[in-house]
Amino acid sequence: MALTIDLGVAELAATRFAISPLSETVAGLQQLGDIDRHPLNLRWLRWAADELARQPLDLSHTLPLLMSDRPSWPEFLVPAPLGAGASIEDDLAALQRTTALQVRASLRRVFGEDPPDAVAALAAQPVAGLRAIAAELRAAHDRLIAPHWSRIRAVLDADVIYRAKQLAAGGAMRLFTDLHPDLRWCDGRLMLGGARWQAERVVNRGPGGLVLIPVVLGSPYVLIKQSTSTQTTVRYPARGVGALWTAGTQAPAGSAVRLLGRARAELLEALRSPATTTDLARALGVTPSAVSQHLGVLRESGLVARERSGRNVLYVTTALGASLSGTPTRPRVD
Repeated sequence: MALTIDLGVAELAATRFAISPLSETVAGLQQLGDIDRHPLNLRWLRWAADELARQPLDLSHTLPLLMSDRPSWPEFLVPAPLGAGASIEDDLAALQRTTALQVRASLRRVFGEDPPDAVAALAAQPVAGLRAIAAELRAAHDRLIAPHWSRIRAVLDADVIYRAKQLAAGGAMRLFTDLHPDLRWCDGRLMLGGARWQAERVVNRGPGGLVLIPVVLGSPYVLIKQSTSTQTTVRYPARGVGALWTAGTQAPAGSAVRLLGRARAELLEALRSPATTTDLARALGVTPSAVSQHLGVLRESGLVARERSGRNVLYVTTALGASLSGTPTRPRVD
């Protein structure tokens, strides 16, 4: 049977998207721990493993919660962000606002009545324990996520823009049907199916609506956390992850070089993954003004488009640009 969430009109109206640096940090640590490892993250995994071999992180309070023989982990580690684009400081502050009662209830759900020593220590002193976990997760974010955050954020922003268009064009049915193959929407219910959920059926109404969080450094599956200290969260694979770690690393197609010149062909190749002007300038080793000039020509030719996300402007290839460069438009992760 599928995991099912009943959503009334009020909950559906309150459903929103959010981006979470803490979510990416936790997902990255789980990937490094070989939990539902996604092959599309292999390039980042190799880099992160080398980084940790050079200088290990102290995660003695956090890892026992994330990597155990239990089928789940405490949901308070990734609270629902309050805004659409929370910072790591915002996320960690929300984590530390988890009450002692909520911490103990969550630990009991995951670990039962006979928890490991590290879990028992957190249950005994939740405030100090959460402070230590927040410090460890901040260090992990700064070392493993922050160096790549601008490109990761661009992919997440592009995903949210796309999903908003799906919602506007076809309502909740189109939004949830397109979110992931294991999700479907029917008669006011969101159902998560697939082989890994066949043995479980949980019906729960999401207080305050759902918070939909795209994830780059995560597994290929959808993860729904219902008994949260904030709102029910749905974390799903973001679109475009397949090109994130390879964009700009391959030589542009010869036909694109002959038609556009090498500089613009390399720019088109780099835009296999959404990016800002600053990101492109940094990746290609040129000035932002030079990138802007080339982007203007590519836009006039119908090869790239731009989409605004908050204060940022993202550039993406169009179907015509993807065809010229020989790559699919903004590859989708299913």
